[in-house]
Formats: sequence, structure tokens, C-alpha cells
Amino acid sequence: MSSILSIRSVTKFYGRIRALNQVSFEVPPGSVYGVLGPNGSGKTTLLGIVMDVLKATKGTYSWFGEPPSEKQRRRIGTLLETPNFYHYLSGERNLQIVAAIKGKGAEDIPRVLEMVKLTERKHSKFNTYSLGMKQRLAIAACMLGNPEVLVFDEPTNGLDPVGIAETRETIRQLAREGKTIVLASHLLDEVEKVCTHVAILQRGQLLMAGDVREVLISEDIVELGAAAGTEGRLQEALSAWPAVRHVRQKDGLTQLFFEEGITPDTGELNRFCFEKGIVLNHIQLRKRSLESKFMELTNEKTTTVKNN
Repeated sequence: MSSILSIRSVTKFYGRIRALNQVSFEVPPGSVYGVLGPNGSGKTTLLGIVMDVLKATKGTYSWFGEPPSEKQRRRIGTLLETPNFYHYLSGERNLQIVAAIKGKGAEDIPRVLEMVKLTERKHSKFNTYSLGMKQRLAIAACMLGNPEVLVFDEPTNGLDPVGIAETRETIRQLAREGKTIVLASHLLDEVEKVCTHVAILQRGQLLMAGDVREVLISEDIVELGAAAGTEGRLQEALSAWPAVRHVRQKDGLTQLFFEEGITPDTGELNRFCFEKGIVLNHIQLRKRSLESKFMELTNEKTTTVKNN
């Protein structure tokens, strides 16, 4: 089986509003696949479709290489909305109720409590839990019956920094145990830290999809400064430097953008300029942040799709 989830040209309209437009990508086994995009990009709609909560207007999807069915859904644990637990009952008792509703055996409860590190608080009432503990209990509920795949919609939404860290570590642990995880998030930092693959959505359009290291690759930028009046000579000389993709002026400095995978040598650049009769008074290598790359992608006006 090459893909756990295969999405093919999924389109969704709400009346005249197009929420998704021809979205296609594959989720490999054992991956943590992030569906990343700003609010309103179609992430929750997409998860609702693949979990059969919503119907696609056009397109198809398959789980485990087969058309969707009730049998397949039993192999998937989902957390698509705020968990609905009884506040006055203990964490363990809440899981017993969930297990009964799902038709799962209560014998699995100790395992999932231990997995999310809530064993010591299993007798505490839900309303005494921190935000992170409540979210971990929700993940434990998803894990009842030991599903092969987990689908989470904004798993750290509304949590404080401690709760975010706790939830992320739980997701990492599940990934280490071989689970395939699909999660939607508007947080680049979350996807960068826990995901192996990513699909970036903007206004229902798939911008890019593939390995996180390829889709969210950072880019080195070199900033150079020279004496007033030499900027034109500097820009012309640097345009001939190998692997330079683009040269521009910004805030009185010359910026060099390089081809992907190229790490510039500032010492060599300095010597090159000196040999051309240009004395630099500023040279600095800057690492382009993943955040700037994400913002660039989601602010693009084009609809080009790149699948890695």
C-alpha cells in the first residue's frame, strides 16, 4: 500500500462559495501530515470530507487504497472539534463512557491513559484538568481501540504554551509508535516541529504539497554594503556570481538570493568584490525564516500547484 489516504481533485462548494478547488495529495504510511493554511483556507472542510462528515461536490478520496467505508473508519481515530466531556466526572469515567459509545472495550483505557501520561490523574474530575490535560484526554479517547490513523483538527488551538508543548509531545510519541497522523493547523511552527509532510492551502487552493524539508525549505540571503555611488557597480558585478538567482536593493543594501541548496561563502564574496575594485563596508549572511516562506506562499496571487 503506497498511501494511507489518497485525495484526488476534491472540490467543495457552499452555495456559490468555493471552499476547496481540485485538491489532490497523498499521505504516506507512518507520516505526520500537516494540512497548513490560514483560517478560512479550507482545512477543516477537507478533514470533514475525508471523515465523511461532509460530502465533496466533486472529486474522490480513498483510505488504505480502497473506497471509504464504515469498516475503514473504524481504523481511524478523529478529533475534529472541541471534546465534549462531563466536567464533574473523572478522566477515567469519561473514557469509559466514550468506549461504550464507540463500542470499544474498557480494557483499553489504562493503555491510552498511560500513553498520554494521565494515569496519575485518572481519578481527578475533568474540570480540574489544565487545558493541555483536557486535550490529551481527547487524544486518549481517539486512541481507544488502537486505530492505525489519527486525524486532528487544530490540536493545539486555544492552549497555553505548556499545553501546546504537552500536546505536541503526545503527537510525537504517537508518531514514534508508527501511527499515521493527519492534522490541520494554521501554525507554521506546529507543522515545522511535528510534521514530516505538509500540504499548504490558501482559499481552498493547494499551493504546495510534499516533504516538509522540501516544501518549507529556507533560503540563504547575503546582505552587502559598499561606499555611496558604487551600488550600481556592485549589483552588476554580483549578478555574474555563480548560483545567484536574484539581486535587489533594499534599505541601502544589496541583497543576494541564491539557488536552492547553495550555501554562499561570504569570504569568497568579499575577495571577489575587492578584486573588482569594490570595498565592502557591510557583509552579512541571513537565514530566511520558514515563516517568511509561508507568508510568501499564502500571499501569492497565482494558483500554481507544486507536488514534490
